[in-house]
Amino acid sequence: MSASPQPVLVACAHGTRNPTGRRLIAELALAARAQRPGIRTTAAFVDVQPPTVVDVVRGLADDATPAVVVPLLLSGGYHVHVDIAGAVAAHPRAVAARPLGPDPRLAAVLTDRLREAGADPADPRTAIVLAAAGSSDARSVADVERTAGFLQRDWAGPVTTGYGSAAKPTVPDAVATARSAGADRVVVAAYLLAPGHFHDKLQGAGADLVTAPLLPDERIAAVLLDRYDAAVTPASELSAG
Repeated sequence: MSASPQPVLVACAHGTRNPTGRRLIAELALAARAQRPGIRTTAAFVDVQPPTVVDVVRGLADDATPAVVVPLLLSGGYHVHVDIAGAVAAHPRAVAARPLGPDPRLAAVLTDRLREAGADPADPRTAIVLAAAGSSDARSVADVERTAGFLQRDWAGPVTTGYGSAAKPTVPDAVATARSAGADRVVVAAYLLAPGHFHDKLQGAGADLVTAPLLPDERIAAVLLDRYDAAVTPASELSAG
């Protein structure tokens, strides 16, 4: 009997109209293939651009192809727990992996971006605002707070969180609070994979510095593969059932 096929890695991103953001997300999947030669990958999105994760999973189901959907998202919110979960629920040979974050490796990338922007981790008067897209899902907020905890390990100054939508405080409010608490310098750490609408808005949040997004970085491809690996065994069992 031939072995069951290795599940396809469906790299499922939010989607963006920003051409640089689209390129960086596409290159993340290519980086995963470079680290794991022979793995099969395809792209899907939950918003803004096609193909949708529902359509991609349905197409794989029509071919009886097992799949692992890895959310290229930094926390678990509506898109993870509703959109992606719903897409795989309709496909008996598909499973959803965990989102990329939280993960200490992402905090390490954030630290590098902060250093590149000119922030000094040893300066207790520099406050960091970890800026996430935001979600009304408490699980997503908890994931971002956990990432802030990872980041705090490397910084003498305070690390707090701010959100672009759906959660409080907003990034401008978090920046203002950091200043009122006595910070000489406030730096926004963009907790985003790639450029896009939200990163553009961060420039007007009132911080002294705003970091670049996380991509490109090979550590993120390694996290992506780890999420796939953690889900691939149950997916393979499903494909053999």
